Amino acid sequence: MIRVKGGLTGEERERLMAEMEKNYNPKRLEDKWLRLWLERRIYHRTSQDGGDPYCVVIPPPNVTGILHMGHALNNTIQDILVRWRRMQGRNVVWIPGTDHAGIATQNVVERSLREEGKSREDLGRDAFIARVWKWREQYGGTIINQLKRLGASCDWDRERFTMDSGLSDAVAEVFVRLYDKGLIHKANYIINWCPRCHTALSDEESEHIDTRGKLYYIKYPVSNDDGKAEHIVVATTRPETLLGDVAVAVNPGDERYKDLSSKKIMLPILDRELVVIKDDIVDPKFGTGIVKVTPAHDPNDFEMGLRHNLTPINVMNGNGTMNEFAGCYAGMDRFECRKKILEDLKAAGLLEKVEDHNHAVGHCYRCDTVVEPRLSPQWFVKMKPLAERAIDAVKNGSVEFVPKRWTKVYLDWMENIRDWCISRQIWWGHRIPVFYCDACGHEWAAKIVATVCPKCGSGNVRQDEDVLDTWFSSWLWPFSTFGWPEAKDDLKFYYPTNDLVTASEIIFFWVARMIMAGLEFMGDVPFSKVYIHGTVRDDKGLKMSKSLGNSIDPLTIIEEFSADALRFSLMMITATGQDVFLSNDKFEIGRNFGTKLWNAARFMQMQGICGSGSDPAILPDLSADLLEPDDKHIIARLQSAIASCTENLEKYRFNDASLVLYEFIWHQFCDWYVEYAKSVLSKGDEPRRAQVMKIMNYIFSSALRLLHPMMPFITEEIWHTMGYGKDEDTIAYAQWPQPASSETMATWGMDTESVEYVEKKHDLVRAGRILRADYGITPSKEINYIIVPESDAAGSRMESDANSLKVLLRADRMTIVKAIETGKVMPSGLSKLGTIYMPLEGLIDIGEETKRLTSRLEKVIGGLERINMKLANVDFMSKAPKHVVEQQNEKKQELLDERRKLQQLLDTLKT
Repeated sequence: MIRVKGGLTGEERERLMAEMEKNYNPKRLEDKWLRLWLERRIYHRTSQDGGDPYCVVIPPPNVTGILHMGHALNNTIQDILVRWRRMQGRNVVWIPGTDHAGIATQNVVERSLREEGKSREDLGRDAFIARVWKWREQYGGTIINQLKRLGASCDWDRERFTMDSGLSDAVAEVFVRLYDKGLIHKANYIINWCPRCHTALSDEESEHIDTRGKLYYIKYPVSNDDGKAEHIVVATTRPETLLGDVAVAVNPGDERYKDLSSKKIMLPILDRELVVIKDDIVDPKFGTGIVKVTPAHDPNDFEMGLRHNLTPINVMNGNGTMNEFAGCYAGMDRFECRKKILEDLKAAGLLEKVEDHNHAVGHCYRCDTVVEPRLSPQWFVKMKPLAERAIDAVKNGSVEFVPKRWTKVYLDWMENIRDWCISRQIWWGHRIPVFYCDACGHEWAAKIVATVCPKCGSGNVRQDEDVLDTWFSSWLWPFSTFGWPEAKDDLKFYYPTNDLVTASEIIFFWVARMIMAGLEFMGDVPFSKVYIHGTVRDDKGLKMSKSLGNSIDPLTIIEEFSADALRFSLMMITATGQDVFLSNDKFEIGRNFGTKLWNAARFMQMQGICGSGSDPAILPDLSADLLEPDDKHIIARLQSAIASCTENLEKYRFNDASLVLYEFIWHQFCDWYVEYAKSVLSKGDEPRRAQVMKIMNYIFSSALRLLHPMMPFITEEIWHTMGYGKDEDTIAYAQWPQPASSETMATWGMDTESVEYVEKKHDLVRAGRILRADYGITPSKEINYIIVPESDAAGSRMESDANSLKVLLRADRMTIVKAIETGKVMPSGLSKLGTIYMPLEGLIDIGEETKRLTSRLEKVIGGLERINMKLANVDFMSKAPKHVVEQQNEKKQELLDERRKLQQLLDTLKT
């Protein structure tokens, strides 16, 4: 176990132990601990520390970003894994950093320039890039500081940026290697083009959105020698691109058009003759079975053009306006052109009909502009040679996806992978390291900016103007962050990393490419496990977004509830790999839990229970003769919680782990054992008191360690408040709890019978408390109970445990009998230990209680009638959303159950 002095000094700890505030104040303590953790650099580790490495690299958020709930979920999960492994004694490094986000960052800076009445062209390339760096220095640390507020225990000394010098060197090295290997090439190809951002996009950056559009049926004139008027009809969703048509195509098996190739087809409006080709890609069932072929503006048409040796005609400029090849439409915006062409076609009698048509339309992932397929010279990486080993790595289990269903998604994409368009027509980013000699025409790639041609010696050289796709630096992240291509000690020690936590939408953007890059340049996969978490949605199931106005700001939640509350609440409601449904009130779970923990610590402190600097990992010296059933029960429940929590973390079941801790700490420890212990601590039996204090310290110190990965701030504060560990030790490096050995359990005199008895005892107490609540009797009022045990053995157990039972039941008198007198009716409750009765005589005013229950019953019946009327309303049932109807049915069932219960209570009072 690594020991780190990141906690409080002895003097600071003594002051804290003497000054524990009555009320839990998360803001004060979270600010304090964040400052101390950062000042004392407690998360910094190196290979020189030795041990068993555990490494995670953060999915680098965009430098333009601010913390949103997706970040909060992702980084909380990572932090839980990192803190847990750190407490297990691993040499942990969590690499933080940000992505330069080429298009997004350039857009932000260009927007600020427009406010000054300037453009990037006004500044020039070098000055504009300097302006972006200045922006980054001023605002680029925002999201990093927000992650710190969340409690992320990254090694902040290792923070990286995808445009810093080290990573830029790695990018250039990889480009040159792939270029020299023939895996990077330039080609005139159809790509996704954003007219707003003025750049190419990869297929993954073009987000296809189902759109209700139109299908236009256009008549193309057929020129006959006999002068007879004839037309063919072609269906298209983008009539403005017909200006770039060079052919029409039919399926070779379509008998309707077997003679079409002998005819002369003319392009409407521009009156250009078109070639007729036959190609298997044409679907005879789409439209009329004849398609227009526009190789410069459609990827399928481009492929047909290559097969049939067609010459493309590009009719659009990069900004989405029509160019000089568009004839009289030159200068128009593409959508303005569409409108005008349709008007002209209709006027010429060439627009046969228009139909509604649903289709997927590509949109820019950054600005949401409709993407234009466009013929353009771009740089590409040949992906199939790189994909082969990455496919095998997942198939042979070197990389595992959690949940497993994402394996198929990954493999389907990888087995059908296309070349990656890596060039972008912007200025902010890694400039492509390719150089051209205008004297001899030589082209080469080099890491160092060239000034002389290596072939002819001319100084007339220039660098390619484009920059690389942002993801070209991100796919190197697991090894470039450790100084690759230099073979540094930390790289050898921490690579490959262990877990990657990310979202499903970047499996293709990032995860798959990192696996390919790791295998190509490091000879090994970059990580062994990929945990894919769900999407954060609102409580209605809609994805959170600014445009919908349904997003919840994590920083607002931290201010209102605390970072610990945010983290714990997220984990409580997040099933493995499933989407997360959020509303503000759900964060009360974590806040209330923190308050419960705080109050338990205050109670123990007021009783003089503290660790006094002892090592909590050392099991307490307990005397078997002094252990009562309740002691054995809480000890057994702790062993179960430790084993279950650890197993759930190993299986990435974070919500199950949090539920285990919530149940154990809130209910088993606070609600049951602390309440039981109060009577022991208040009496003068010193041996028993000392024994219970040892047990409480053992249980509480273990619970704090189990909870620390999820709620780091409050557990650190209470750890020091309670005096656990040595001075200056931080809970971050405290030993993760292990279940006690069977030998230790035997020494303590543990037995299953006692544990089972206490479980049944709790069931009996719950039944007694329900009886109180049914008749409105306050928990503080001591009353009489009569118990009929389920067996003689149970009766004997309860007789010997009568004092404890009376304390938990708040009973003035508790009578154990074999049977209730005949004809005597009392409210009762069933339990695993027997039936518990609550005599009402002298306890309540029967008349007043009857009136209270009757009034409540009448309200319930009224509520039922209103719901039944609503559910019988045909108009409501046909128009109400499904979830609203379900809510009404659930409410109806609740009222039915309450009506039944109230009637039973009234019947008891009548007898």
